Amino acid sequence: MTAPDRQERRELPIGRRVAQLRVRRGMSQQVFADRIGKSKSWVDKVERGVRNLDRLSVINTVAGVLGVAPDLLVGRRARQATVTEIAAAVERVREALVRYDIPAICVADLGRQVAYAYTAYQHAQHPQVLRMLPDLLAAARHTEAADGPTPTADLLVRVYQLAAQIMVKLGEPDLAWLAADRAMTIAGGDPQRTATAVLPLAQALRAQRRGRLALAVTTTALRHLDPAPSPDAPPDHAALAGTLMVEAALAAASYGDAITAGNHTHQAARLAKGHHDSDGFGPTTVDLARALAATNLGDHALAIAIHLTATRSDDWHRLPAEHRAAHLIDMSRAYLAIGDHHAAACALVIADQIAPAETRIRPVARAALTAVLRAGPTPADLTRLATTIGLTSGST
Repeated sequence: MTAPDRQERRELPIGRRVAQLRVRRGMSQQVFADRIGKSKSWVDKVERGVRNLDRLSVINTVAGVLGVAPDLLVGRRARQATVTEIAAAVERVREALVRYDIPAICVADLGRQVAYAYTAYQHAQHPQVLRMLPDLLAAARHTEAADGPTPTADLLVRVYQLAAQIMVKLGEPDLAWLAADRAMTIAGGDPQRTATAVLPLAQALRAQRRGRLALAVTTTALRHLDPAPSPDAPPDHAALAGTLMVEAALAAASYGDAITAGNHTHQAARLAKGHHDSDGFGPTTVDLARALAATNLGDHALAIAIHLTATRSDDWHRLPAEHRAAHLIDMSRAYLAIGDHHAAACALVIADQIAPAETRIRPVARAALTAVLRAGPTPADLTRLATTIGLTSGST
């Protein structure tokens, strides 16, 4: 996407943004109107710009139904949280995870809140997710205690999965492991729920440099899930199996097992045919994992070749902002490894344009920025970014 394209997207009227997000989520004007408590005529007028959407309470309602942050809906880039604020938010999540008391809390809207939090995560609105997590974790404890093993178990697994994923991003693998372990407990041996819970568990183990254990848990989950196509399997069954294969490949690559990593990415690529990357798993998703695996295995030239091909595809732009920015941060390491610090800098700048929270609060991104600054002269855009977040060439 060119700079003018990004600028045009940011300057879209709010009604156009509402229309785009509504269509992207597969809602008709009538369905959307019913969910926000308005008439179809009202929605049509807002989307055409005939009626203003300027009341904060209505904006919050519309954003909630569309699953986006209000700032994203109105076109404002939210102020980036400071490192100190993020640390305080992580501490609140830690306190929520280690509590075992059962608060009196209404959980009727838990499903909607979890869906909203996941959408915020995909848009890399990490500070917002951190603000939501303590209440979501409290609601999960309350629901688990009140209902025991029920259909809500799927929802509870997702709460702990989200907590684990964001803790991995923020360099807190021990907390991620704790959250993932809670998800495994709630899964109760159900193959699909267990597979979902294993994903963040494996990510936490990789972050702890326990790649062999990560591979063991993913391959065990795969055997129970049975990735072979079946007419009775739910629609997302193959996608979940493929995502597990990707995670298994990354686990193997993390400790240098190129053969196992290659076998799993090959199997994942076969399953990815017919899937759409916008749904979380598809050919481009697998290619990005292949690039990361190659980087971890030390084959940086191959990683960059795969990366360049994958990011030129139309499906690249359909991936969540969080996924694209995280991939670019990973690829900056590959560029640095071959001595192309200018390309590494460009990758980080583009990542920041896509999802600022990824580059500005993640420890791995700050480390990559520092490494690029130390490597030599950098583009002005990267220097400005580093200055904005308080980094210099001498930062540690």
